[in-house]
Amino acid sequence: MWGGRFSDGPSAIMREINASIPFDKALWRQDIAGSRAHVAMLAAQGIVSTEDAEAIDGGLKTITAEYESDGVPEDWNLEDIHMTVEARLTELIGPVAGRLHTARSRNDQVATDFKLWVREAFDQMDAGLAELQRALVTRADEHTGSVMPGFTHLQTAQPVTLGHHLMAYYEMLRRDRSRLADARVRLNESPLGSAALAGTGFPLDREMTANALGFDRPTANSLDAVSDRDFAMDFLFAASTCAVHLSRLAEEFILWASQPFGFVTMADALSTGSSIMPQKKNPDAAELVRGHAGRVIGCTTALMVTMKGLPLAYSKDMQDDKPPVFEAASLMALSIAAMTGMVAGSTFKTERMRQAAELGYATATDLADWLVTEADIPFREAHHITGAAVKLAETRGCALDELPLEDLRDIDARIDERVFAALSVDASVAARASYGGTAPEQVKAQVKRARTELGMDE
Repeated sequence: MWGGRFSDGPSAIMREINASIPFDKALWRQDIAGSRAHVAMLAAQGIVSTEDAEAIDGGLKTITAEYESDGVPEDWNLEDIHMTVEARLTELIGPVAGRLHTARSRNDQVATDFKLWVREAFDQMDAGLAELQRALVTRADEHTGSVMPGFTHLQTAQPVTLGHHLMAYYEMLRRDRSRLADARVRLNESPLGSAALAGTGFPLDREMTANALGFDRPTANSLDAVSDRDFAMDFLFAASTCAVHLSRLAEEFILWASQPFGFVTMADALSTGSSIMPQKKNPDAAELVRGHAGRVIGCTTALMVTMKGLPLAYSKDMQDDKPPVFEAASLMALSIAAMTGMVAGSTFKTERMRQAAELGYATATDLADWLVTEADIPFREAHHITGAAVKLAETRGCALDELPLEDLRDIDARIDERVFAALSVDASVAARASYGGTAPEQVKAQVKRARTELGMDE
């Protein structure tokens, strides 16, 4: 490949450290697509003959069929997927295969291949997240009025509805999908035709190849085009944030499935048992999703550190750009699928959720609010009065709405029998009817909007 510049071939160590075919063979479809677009443009511009272009395109079609059937061979002497394809093309059609690399470098070739791969990864992740959103919305629709405790600091705070809780994750994923969409727009410029770093003297039609490969336009600067990996970091940034959201949802299910909570029964298909304790049903899928988040974040860090000190243009360090992206994409696909199955297949124990909400003095804020609105008491004083009522209820081992009116009036004489209408968990959630609140009517509105956004009723 390097022609007459070197008198000796690479050592075994150099061959091993230099070879990327074990992982970049994943780019074979993108590499062949880019080559077919490139040779079609070369023929249209009169840079290669129509006859040669047809021979090259026919050979690339044959290689496609071979790789589809038998996979990509790994010859470390050929280094990478680009030379692997070119070597096989030469075997099939002879020296004319060498014309394919006219006005092209492996630098713009790999940048193009990698962009095409990452663009597909964006689309696949987006489709997976849409499915998870549909699962969340479906379950939220079933539980717009199911009361559960809402937590801050993992302490019972105020009653919410299960539907509202699930829709919070819908919103997180909506932002995740918007990040994917934004990054995809930035990615969609074609590096092909930038050559090694300075462009080329051949009369290329870069608009033609960009259009053929589904890009919006060609890149504007050849130095930037061959050395840019922002699109890969954008993918990893978006994946890392999404992985954090998935990890938080997984943690909810892990907690809820534990016996002290008892809020959910996980599907058998996404649980495991114990080798020694026959009663165990472990939420291993959720725990692995939680663990995968750390690996995805690690992939992001790995690529950022690889890129941080590289001068323009291409450096061999950038060969290490693909493994972290490939790993993160695979982990995200698994995590999204697991969480979709978990949301769709779990059984929510709504009676247990309601009991927990009722036992946790979750309506204390409602008592304070009632004192403000009905008894015209300043909130700070109402807060103090409510604290005293909670302390009394704790002493008695009862809920706030089970305290006798006489005992409440002993705490503050301005309390009357109307207060009990505000102290049930149902009254509490119904009162939170501000836009975006947990009231069942608001959750139904959230669900309706989400179903429209996802096209679920079309």
